[in-house]
This record gives sequence, C-alpha cells and structure tokens, in this order.
Amino acid sequence: MFARLVCCSYLSFRTQQLNVCPVSFRAFSQAKFSLPRPHGKSFAHRSELKQAKRIVVKLGSAVVTRGDECGLSLGRLASIVEQVAMLQNQGREMMIVTSGAVAFGKQRLRHEILLSQSVRQALHSGQNQLKDMTVPVLEARACAAAGQSGLMALYEAMFTQYSICTAQILVTNLDFHDEQKRRNLNSTLHELLRMNIVPIINTNDAVVPPPVPNSDLQGVNVISIKDNDSLAARLAVEMKVDLLIALSDVQGLYDNPPGTDDAKLIDIFYPGDQQSITYGTKSRVGIGGMEAKVKAALWALQGGTSVIIANGTDPKVTGHVITDIVEGKKVGTFFSEVKPAGPTVEQQTEMARHAGRSLASLLPEQRSEIICYLAELLTEKKEEILSANKRDMELATTSGRFSQSLINRLSLSTAKLNSLAIGLRQLAVSSRDSVGRVLRRTRVANNLELEQITVPIGVLLVIFESRPDCLPQVSALAVASGNALLLKGGKEASNTNKILHQLTQEALSIHGVADAIQLVSTREEVEDLCRLDKMIDLIIPRGSSQLVRDIQRAAKGIPVLGHSEGICHVYINNDASIDKTLDIIRDSKCDYPAACNAMETLLIHRDLLRTTMFDQIIDMLRSENVKIHAGPRFASYLTFSPSEVKSLRTEYGDLECCIEVVDSMQDAVDHIHKYGSSHTDVIVTENEETAEQFLQQVDSACVFWNASSRFADGYRFGLGAEVGISTARIHARGPVGLEGLLTTKWVLRGEGHTVADFSEQGSLKYLHENIPIHQGTFHQVSN
Repeated sequence: MFARLVCCSYLSFRTQQLNVCPVSFRAFSQAKFSLPRPHGKSFAHRSELKQAKRIVVKLGSAVVTRGDECGLSLGRLASIVEQVAMLQNQGREMMIVTSGAVAFGKQRLRHEILLSQSVRQALHSGQNQLKDMTVPVLEARACAAAGQSGLMALYEAMFTQYSICTAQILVTNLDFHDEQKRRNLNSTLHELLRMNIVPIINTNDAVVPPPVPNSDLQGVNVISIKDNDSLAARLAVEMKVDLLIALSDVQGLYDNPPGTDDAKLIDIFYPGDQQSITYGTKSRVGIGGMEAKVKAALWALQGGTSVIIANGTDPKVTGHVITDIVEGKKVGTFFSEVKPAGPTVEQQTEMARHAGRSLASLLPEQRSEIICYLAELLTEKKEEILSANKRDMELATTSGRFSQSLINRLSLSTAKLNSLAIGLRQLAVSSRDSVGRVLRRTRVANNLELEQITVPIGVLLVIFESRPDCLPQVSALAVASGNALLLKGGKEASNTNKILHQLTQEALSIHGVADAIQLVSTREEVEDLCRLDKMIDLIIPRGSSQLVRDIQRAAKGIPVLGHSEGICHVYINNDASIDKTLDIIRDSKCDYPAACNAMETLLIHRDLLRTTMFDQIIDMLRSENVKIHAGPRFASYLTFSPSEVKSLRTEYGDLECCIEVVDSMQDAVDHIHKYGSSHTDVIVTENEETAEQFLQQVDSACVFWNASSRFADGYRFGLGAEVGISTARIHARGPVGLEGLLTTKWVLRGEGHTVADFSEQGSLKYLHENIPIHQGTFHQVSN
C-alpha cells in the first residue's frame, strides 16, 4: 500500500511542505544528505559503462517534442521508456530528467482556444469565418501548468506496460539553495529508488523565474539550475550517479558547429578541450544549447559522474541508443577525465590515410624496397619474435579460454617466419607494376584520350584472430598496393603483434611512411570500428566464421571482403585412383585442420561402399585420429555407424569430418551447392570428361581436380601473400592477393573539349578507338 501511495503521488519541492503521503516521512527523518562523490571516480573507458548501477537519462526538448513543437513524439518516447524499463529490470536504478511539459501544454491550450473560438464564431459570424481564426501567443508557464499532469500520466501509462511504477518530482533552483529541501529531495529519491520506482524529474516551469546571470560554476558544490541540463548534472552529483546520458537532437559534441564542412564528431571529450571547439546555435526548442550541455557535463564529471551526450531523435538509433551506451558501444561523445597516451582510432585512421597517399605516390622500386626490408627483419629478429610469441602461447594455454585449434593458429616457428620472408620477397618482385598500371586506352576523339589505371582502394581495416603471421602478410600487400592499413588483432596475440608491427613500421620508415600502417590497440570493440564508414574503405576479416558473420552484420556502410565459412568438400568418384585418393584426403584434412581450406565433408560415390578402397580410406582417417560423423545416407547403409552429423553445413576446424554418400558426380555437385560455402571443392577422378563437368558446374571460388583443397592459398597460387579468401561474387574471389586490393580510376586528357562540341550542331565526332597498350605502361599515382 505504501508503494502504491508513493507511485500515485506528485512530489513538489516548490514549497516548504512536501505533498506526499505522511507515511513517507519515515524515510526523510532517517536520511542524511549525501555529499558528491570524491573526484576521480568516474569511468575511464566506455567499456566500463556496463558496470553503471545508477543512471540518469536526460531527455531534451528536441527529443520529447514533435517537429512542430506542439505535442509529444509518442513513438520516440515509447522506445526510450522501453529501454529505461529494460535497464531497470536488470537491477539498475534509473532516473529520468524530462522536458516536454510546455510542448504538451501548448498542444492542449491551442486545442481549447481553437475550440472556444470556433464555438463563438459559429454563433456570431457563421461557419465561413472559421478559417480566419488565429491562436494568440501562449505564455510558457501557462503551457507548463497545463501540460505537466498530462506528461506524467503518459509516462505512467507507458511504464505500466513493463510493470514499473513512476513518481513525479518538480524542482526549481531555489530548492537547491534551501538545505532542508535539498535533504528532503535527496531522501525522497533514495526511497523511491529503494522501492524500484523510476523518478520522473522536471523543473517546475509553471513557477520558475527566468534564468538570470549568476555564478554558474564555482567548484564542485555549486551549479545554478537554469535548464534541464544543469538540473540533470546537479541531481547526478547529489545522488552519486554512475552515468548521466544526455539525449538531444545532435549526434554528440563536434569540433565545429554541426553541419559545417569541417565538423567532426568528438568521440571522447576531456576537461580542458573546450577551448578547441566552437559552438553553434542552440536546439530548435529548449532554453539550453550545446554550450550549456558541455558545462553541465563537465561539472558532473568533476563530481564523479560519467557523461555521454548522444542523439535521441535519429530513428535509426533511437530504439537502442540508451542500451547501446550502457553496453559500452561507441555512441555520442563520452566525457572522460583519463586521456589515453596514444592517439584515438579516428586519429590513427587519419594518420594512416595521409601517409597512405604518400605511400601510393612512391616509385614501385621504393615500395619493393620496403617489402624486402620487412622480409629481412623477419629473419634477423626471429628470436625476439619467437620470444614474444612464446609469451602469448603460454598465456593462452594457461587461461583455458581458447580451443586447441585457436592455439595452433597462434603459434609461430622458424619455418613459418622463413616461409613468410620468401613470400614477401616474391611479392616485392611481382608487385612493381601494380599501382598505376594502364588497363585500357581509348581515343574518344582527336586529342581527347581516356585511360583506365589501377589505384589503391584507400584505407583497409583488417581484423584478425590468433594468427600473428597475418600481420606481415597483410602489411606487405598493403605496401605493394599503396593502401593505408589499420590492423586489429586479438588480445591473445598482443605481444607478437606488437613486435611485428614495430618491424613493419621500421621498414616503412626507410621512405618516410611509417604511419601508413597502424595497429589499433585501444579498447574499441570490433562493432565500433565497423561504424567508421566515413574513414574506412574496405574491411577484411581474418578469423572464425563467427567473427566474419559478426563483422558482415555490423559493417552496414563499409564493404566486407571475406567468407563466413570454409565448408570444403572432397568428392571421390567411382573411378578414382586409390593412391591419389588417400593422399588428397589425408592432406586436405590432416595437414592443417584449423585452416579454412581444410576438408570438412568427404563425399563418396555409392559404388565405392564396401570396397577395399573404402576400407583403406576409413583406416587412414582413423590412423590420423580423425573423428568421423556420418551423413544421413551414409548412416542408413551401416548397422553400427559413427555419430550421425547434426548438420551437413558444419565447419569443424579440427580433426573431424563428415562422410556422406552420393549417387553420381551430378549428385555431388547438387550436394555442394546445397550445403557448401562456395569456398573450395575438389573432385578425385581419372575421367577427364567427368572432371571437366565438375570444374564447370561447381560454383565455388576454387574448384580442383586431383589436388588437395589446401592449395587454395595466395602463396601457393604464386600471389606472394593473401589477405584472405573471398567467396563474394564481385570485385575479388578466391585467394585475394595484390590485385584484389586495387581498384581503378579513369583519366581523361583533352584540349578544351566540351560535350557541346559533339552535339548535332557541333564540329566534332566520337571516335572511340582502342589504343594499344605497351607492356609495362603505368603512371605514378600522385597524392
């Protein structure tokens, strides 16, 4: 009964006496006013926001009201209430500081005035005069008085859908200057939070005086309540709130007024940085502005509360903006007192793009020198590399969080480093005519020539798990193709990645482009990196199928080159050679089971069942400790079969495989198209006609005849190195080497030509003649 009474109470601190049920004074008499938390208690990083227990959500006027400033945005409010309710039901303590009473009241008063006018005019002037009705200017305090009860009723109705009670609290600036009222407010809020009630707090706009100039910020104990920004900050400090989320109609804080050409969203804002920004105009509604928000945010931060300013009006994010912030995602501007030692990922991207343009403008021989020097460093510094790798291996093993296949991918050896060095030298030689190569030449008209030439894509983001050998491979390909590169490796390989990146930058520095390749070592989540669509041109994931799927899902504005799964098939036809069959199956499955080009499903022609060849295949797999899963048809032939496969679309990544029976080569092709991932598929047969049909019909990135699936690799293809294997249908497919990291541009050279010259009245005619291209013709790309 007590909780119900408080839920239905409208608490006002406008007067000395509190308008609440007398029973609630039990809490007031026992409570003590809490001083602000000590300095330095705010969260240092976004990832820590998941720990926030007590949260204030401040809803600006632009968030709560409609575009016509007359009435509330009901859909937007509903999604915000849903998120607040979700967090409240997780055990957090949520408070809302809301605007909207004036807008809601304006809507109601306009309706009443128009209705009154229409009745009077209908009685005295006739219906034809209704169109001349005008609404007088409405006083804001009257609008607030008319709208406050309706606003609260709306919040109550919405929160009731989630079985959550709310309570309204109205305050003015004077309430914070009266010690008794401050204690009452503090006590009431604590009691409401204790009872799992969401306080809805607003300035009492019906009686509040106009804001007057005063000492706004005089240390951590003083801030004037001029608007809901300052109210939210004051409450956050008074109540020792962990996180203040201020929602407005802008994405966050910009270094220049939003909408200007040079304006960039500030991810993290630090005290002292306010001198480096300029403020634009305030919101379309409300009495604050971004400058007021920043002042309030810095004051709350100084008092120990973390603050984020974000957009609460964007329909693309409104439905999850609050929960995304609490989950630590990169949304809006995060106010932090801890400034990282290194550059932000945005700054790293800018540095990489700038240096990448210089890299692209180098002579081909200079880029080759960088790659060759990197190859030398891999062998010269192998002891340091292997020592760092050993530390990573030990940490990964003792943590117990990684599978054996992942630990295998993490391992480096002298042989691997030597193989890497050989591949890099091969790439250095083959890449000299890659950037700026002329692909097509056309004489459009006399003295008007068109060329299509190869150019770098721009800034690449490569996200890779475990495999540190990926770093020098991808770095060399980026250098050869003139692309800037951001590398995001897994924590399990941090020591190895660090030294390999240092060696890469040492090689780049011989021609002054060390910043072209950056290693992202900050706390950015992969999903946050995938949102940098204005800065990154292509994402290349290297890792588990789950990682690739997550990136493809997150990177909505950036192309992703890669494959989500490597479900590779080997089909044994009924005329296959026993020796070739055993060798190819063993190599495809057992050489490196964790690789994406390892065999996962073995398809066997029905005629081979219960033959000597079939028995030898099974014996060989068992001797190699390969666990066999039976496909549905294979299991039906056996009295006692291995465990039946749960799915024919399984990538095991270990010494496991599925065996299934097919009736023919065409049946095998149909099976591959239904259950495969378009990665690599193999046929073993002595019949050339059958093989050619298989090679033509199977629609995969790599299709082999009498060869192991493990050949699907950039190094083995002679590409020198690869950034991954793509199963996409456009741009690049299969092992992606140097050519897959280039795009083209068109260059037109004329002598004052205009399109009007080629009109019916013009003097020129199109020729469109192909001009022969001499071998090795290329143009240097300028930055």
